[in-house]
Amino acid sequence: MSDVPESHPRYVSLKLRDKIVAGVESGVTSIHGLMAHGRGEAFDYLIGEKTQTFAIDAIHVGAATLLLAEHPVISVNGNVAALMPDELVALSNVLEAPLEVNIFHASRERERAIRAHLNQHGAVDVLMPAAEAQLSFIDSNRKFVHPEGIFRADVVFVPLEDGDRCEALQKMGKTVVTVDLNPLSRTAKAAGVTIVDNVVRALPLLIQEIQALQDSPKGILQEITSQYSNSKTLQAATQWICRER
Repeated sequence: MSDVPESHPRYVSLKLRDKIVAGVESGVTSIHGLMAHGRGEAFDYLIGEKTQTFAIDAIHVGAATLLLAEHPVISVNGNVAALMPDELVALSNVLEAPLEVNIFHASRERERAIRAHLNQHGAVDVLMPAAEAQLSFIDSNRKFVHPEGIFRADVVFVPLEDGDRCEALQKMGKTVVTVDLNPLSRTAKAAGVTIVDNVVRALPLLIQEIQALQDSPKGILQEITSQYSNSKTLQAATQWICRER
């Protein structure tokens, strides 16, 4: 990890880069994850590196959607495991939802490294992909899922998703709640709920919102989700970027 002083104007950004690099060095993150992180960082610049109102709206709905789920599952890839392991475990605990490893670049070794990394941060049971359970409408390695996890889930939280699997999950009748800094990506447009924000800011806020709504009647949660339109939120994010930049 580089020795970055807190006074540095890019302190937070540089520390996040360090986490991704450390993830690559430990075998948790793919080398391709470095490029993916850089692409997301560029979009974070465009939204002012702050959680905007359109993200707060989506977090509110995402929390309600996850609480209404019969069998929510949290999908984990290498980047989000490197960046937010403690928060992933906290989200799993507050939802009583399993964590499931799912990566694009096929590697049993890296899948095991992600599971071990999550275990080190307090995860008790981490589901792994299995050959006997496969998603429809997708041909990449991400089609392999756990039969009691993503395969059975009605709502899947998929931070830092790729478009193919998001589209496949939605076609299978599952609702995807995602965090994506690019409001124009296939993931953002295909998901049921898209939070346009940096995952390191969005995930703690999502956990807080779930805790705040946890004792709400089911009717209130359904009302929250019925008032939401993903297309309107994505339009607001796109317009904000164009207007402000």
